Amino acid sequence: MNPEIKRAIKDSVVLIQQGRYAYLKTKEKSKNGHFLVTQDKDEVTVIAEESNVPKISYEQIVKWFKLIEIKVSKPFEVVGFLATITKAIADKSITVLIVSTFSKDYLLIREEHLDKAIHALQELGFPIESE
Repeated sequence: MNPEIKRAIKDSVVLIQQGRYAYLKTKEKSKNGHFLVTQDKDEVTVIAEESNVPKISYEQIVKWFKLIEIKVSKPFEVVGFLATITKAIADKSITVLIVSTFSKDYLLIREEHLDKAIHALQELGFPIESE
């Protein structure tokens, strides 16, 4: 592994969030306390905690996910950081949905694969914490 990636992994914090999340396609633009709302020219996508799902009028839904937060130690500075993470998870035959903010990356993992995904992150050297 690239030494820069190894250092960035070691210095980043992974936090396993409580709760279950769903990934929805909707026409709503309201935030309504959802984890994330994104909009492009074709659709509005909402990532919402389980308790908020009944409050959303949606066209499609995929559920249930666990949310893993990665507090990135060096945002935008390490080439291959996310590729390394996604490869480690894919090598465990797990799909992952990634959402990024300025200084954090969030992994949505199907809840039945959470333990395997955490193990993949630990094998990379991430320190793991729970909310």
